[in-house]
Amino acid sequence: MAYSGRRVRADPFTDLLFNVLLAFTLLMFLAIIFMNPIPKTGVINPKAEYIITVSWKDNSPDDIDTYVQSPTGELVWFRGTEAGFVHLDRDDRGLLNDTIIVSGEEIQNPLNQEVVTLRAVVPGEYIVNIHYYATKTNEPVDVNVKVEKVNPQLEVIYYGTIPLEKKGVEKTATRFNITQDGQVTVGGNLYKQLVPNN
Repeated sequence: MAYSGRRVRADPFTDLLFNVLLAFTLLMFLAIIFMNPIPKTGVINPKAEYIITVSWKDNSPDDIDTYVQSPTGELVWFRGTEAGFVHLDRDDRGLLNDTIIVSGEEIQNPLNQEVVTLRAVVPGEYIVNIHYYATKTNEPVDVNVKVEKVNPQLEVIYYGTIPLEKKGVEKTATRFNITQDGQVTVGGNLYKQLVPNN
């Protein structure tokens, strides 16, 4: 094919359309790169099947400890924070260590709460005890104990308030059984000592 030497005239409208299409493609590409999903604030996804929460009066200087015995006989407490799939996530010591400094200002956390999580379903009986470990008030303490099943949806399987009369008192808050298929039955609060004697 022979070239005749004539110039082909370009239509300015076609050039304009091509440049607009190129700019639009570039802007879409940049928009996709800089798109971020909106974070969900305040959503906590605990990696747990069950959560045991022990709480007592806010701003109390008294120390209440939680003891949980798993079906295998292992014990979770402040000196042994993990036993299999059972974990003591927070050991609260009353007002001790409840302050932090933010921007030069001391802020106190008034909450008194201990949290134990069961990270897998192990069939058998769990025993939850509470112990009046230390006191600065020498007064009785009412302790709230809550056991929640997290999956597939949140369900409170036990809630109760247990009075601890004085330092050194240990009480069984609840016993509950988990079957192989995940069914839970609360078995009462027959006392079993879990606090070591030493």
